[in-house]
Amino acid sequence: MENFLEELYLELPGTDQLPPPPRQLFEEFRQRRGDNYRPRTRHLRPDGFAKFTNRLFLETSPYLLQHAHNPVNWFPWGSEPFELARQLGRPVLVSIGYATCHWCHVMEEESFEDEEIARFLNRNFIAIKVDREERPDVDTVYMTAVHAMGVQGGWPLNVFVTPDRRPFYGGTYFPPTDHGRGPGFLSVLRQLREAYDRDPERVTQAGLQVTQVVQGMLAPAENDRSTHQISLAQTVQAYRDRFDPANGGMAGAPKFPSSLPVRLLLRQYLASGDRDAIAMADLTLRRMAAGGIYDQIGGGFHRYATDQRWLIPHFEKMLYDNAQLAVTYLEGYQSIGDHDHAVVVREILRYLQRELMSPQGGFFAATDADSLTDSGHREEGFFFTWKPQELIASLGKERGDVVAACLGVTEAGNFEGRGIPHREKSIAQLAGELTLTEEGLRTILDESRELLYQVRSRRPAPLRDEKILASWNGLAISAFARAGLVLDEPAAVEQARGTAGFLWENMVHGGRLAHSYQEGAAKGEGFLDDYAFLIAGLIDLFEASGEARWLDRALQLAKVTQEEFADPDRGGYFMTGSRHEELIAREKPAYDGVVPSGNSVMVMNLLRLHFLTEEPRYLEQAKRTLDAFASQISANPTAFSEMLAALDFLANDPKQIAVVAPRGDRQAAQGILAKLRGVFLPSRVVAIVSEGEELEQASELVPFLKGKSAQGGKAVAYVCENKSCRLPTSDAEEFGRLLKAGLNNGRLA
Repeated sequence: MENFLEELYLELPGTDQLPPPPRQLFEEFRQRRGDNYRPRTRHLRPDGFAKFTNRLFLETSPYLLQHAHNPVNWFPWGSEPFELARQLGRPVLVSIGYATCHWCHVMEEESFEDEEIARFLNRNFIAIKVDREERPDVDTVYMTAVHAMGVQGGWPLNVFVTPDRRPFYGGTYFPPTDHGRGPGFLSVLRQLREAYDRDPERVTQAGLQVTQVVQGMLAPAENDRSTHQISLAQTVQAYRDRFDPANGGMAGAPKFPSSLPVRLLLRQYLASGDRDAIAMADLTLRRMAAGGIYDQIGGGFHRYATDQRWLIPHFEKMLYDNAQLAVTYLEGYQSIGDHDHAVVVREILRYLQRELMSPQGGFFAATDADSLTDSGHREEGFFFTWKPQELIASLGKERGDVVAACLGVTEAGNFEGRGIPHREKSIAQLAGELTLTEEGLRTILDESRELLYQVRSRRPAPLRDEKILASWNGLAISAFARAGLVLDEPAAVEQARGTAGFLWENMVHGGRLAHSYQEGAAKGEGFLDDYAFLIAGLIDLFEASGEARWLDRALQLAKVTQEEFADPDRGGYFMTGSRHEELIAREKPAYDGVVPSGNSVMVMNLLRLHFLTEEPRYLEQAKRTLDAFASQISANPTAFSEMLAALDFLANDPKQIAVVAPRGDRQAAQGILAKLRGVFLPSRVVAIVSEGEELEQASELVPFLKGKSAQGGKAVAYVCENKSCRLPTSDAEEFGRLLKAGLNNGRLA
């Protein structure tokens, strides 16, 4: 082992010019990984160690560590590789992906583990690996560059740039060798290096041109239209025109849960009584929960469906999808009253706690689509699929046959010869066909699912990306806090409290938020999404718990966001703050994708903070942000679903609701809170506190709590709207009527 590090670097082609990293860093790496560490690579020495090791072994990102033993001489993102490229006169490959990306794995195995390709890369390029979840700013810039080149984006993202970081060519997955539709990766490398040497001026000009386009695309132009011209009904009509009436969601495939903003449809129904809107929302929620995109055994949603029936998923599971879908199903439950939607919420939250929660209380990022088969090969989806005989072996013949019939697991299978559990028929239909009572069938399924979960847990599990991201954990805090309030689940509020406490203790230092937490340490400056999503989670936690500290912390982070990310000239917020690295372009995120943009979330945060604190500056900042994107919203409203939700919040005269329970007796408010839980009322802020210290602390931040109290040992509810308050009441029925006041035009009660 004494010469281990030098031997590995001498084996790397083209690295004789580069000094190996200090030995003590490698020793630190070995200590972190443990003596039982076994590299993920096909290039192993007889002693079990990797034949190749590059600088990525010093990183903490699971994605970068996956490439630490490629024969490619990878560098992490930083100034060193670009300076080296300048000195050596080489172009740079910036390769971007994430740990649970299936096609990233494929390209690694086919190309980055290939010694011939690696040798050419090492001698002709400087190669940089980037985890898009660690550096969303880098990913956004180069994904935008690829779009500017007319290429459809995706991951892996492979962009070729000049030493001054300007992109001149890019694409996504490249097969290793030439094929019928074009050149393979090795041919692309050869052609690009030849072009770089033959006509460097042309490459430089291409990089300049693409950079100018990227800068224009990421910085919106001056606004010249008002948000008052935007119609929620017209936006919903655009979704109606593309709706899949058989399966829900948008017509065609692949199908992403985020492609149809169900929460916007629910608001449209509330505003207008549009029965089509709520029917579209309900069908989508029901069909997604019945499909293979939903893990029928362990709960939680996979990332998307590859078919139009929600049947065949891409088996990756993401924290951000599930946290957002928990809130969506929660609002669906409140709006529609279908208890099956509440069941989905509970199952999602249980999945998050069982499979993504860290020992410290934060949530890990994702799990992979791929897992090992019985024969030791890595395949997509094997962990989640079944054969009928496996069900029988786990449950017995009689029960196994029942479960197979209910979950559509057949001998022929529906994915690679195996079955993805899904539900084609309702419990009532299945009970009739199987001559069972509905209650009896539900019991069989519930018991069997737990048994199958335990059996499945003994299979080799998909890789888990154990980054803890502030932004995605903010979404998780919102999910648990909101569910705890609406479903009357104190344990869910406690989970939100624990996660928020972990983030505040470990990822907030000197009032500033870190982006991620890995291997026991915070890492990187927080981005706009980190601040915005955590602020939202802290507001939700205040509303669910009544504890003023969470609102106070949200206000602290909002202050930093305004100071570090706000555009003082045009309004809105940049993705990066003043302490971030300056890239070739600075994004002001606008469009809502699989997660809403930081600007959309900040608008809603500012509106909620305004109606809680009654501070005018928050309303002014929110309106400035809306104005900054008004022309874009008007031109393409379906790309701004969360910002439209914020506009809807503001347009409906938000209610300020206070519930004050007697000192030490929050239970006395249960009757009143039951009414609050039963009404879908998105345009409102809530403060639920007990008399005494809790009320006193909250009143310092929430002026409409001042002077409020319980009466005669009973909880009292106060409802204010448009600077006017109704008479306080301790009668739950009267409180319910106050909540519904003004909810006309078919709004749900």
